Amino acid sequence: MNRALGIRHGEARIGLAISDDLGMMAHPLSTLKVKEGDPIKAIAAVVERERIGNIVLGIPRNMDGSYGPAAEKVRAFAVILRAAVPCPVHTWDERMSTQAAQRALHEAGRNVKNSREVIDQVAAIHILQGWLDSQALLG
Repeated sequence: MNRALGIRHGEARIGLAISDDLGMMAHPLSTLKVKEGDPIKAIAAVVERERIGNIVLGIPRNMDGSYGPAAEKVRAFAVILRAAVPCPVHTWDERMSTQAAQRALHEAGRNVKNSREVIDQVAAIHILQGWLDSQALLG
């Protein structure tokens, strides 16, 4: 089975998470700094290197389920990403993923303010794990 890649898109950083070979568990991969290179190229390289079969891109929604300006930016990013990679790019509701990541880091004894490099990875884990769990229910 091809692995899945979870993406938490942000203005400054993009968190990446990857599934195990069985598609059951999400694990942290890396954080891309948006201003330090082309994130699309970096993601395309990960897709090729890790044999990614699906990308799960978190899309921010308001608590009432509506989409705001941040969601439009992610949708535009998804269009560019779809043109650059050979696998499907799915969008996934990322509501509360950052809060869940902050809570998980706090419970692990990490200072959230000093964990900016990993918080986006942890949020990407939550996004990807939610999608993986939904696929297990379908299969």
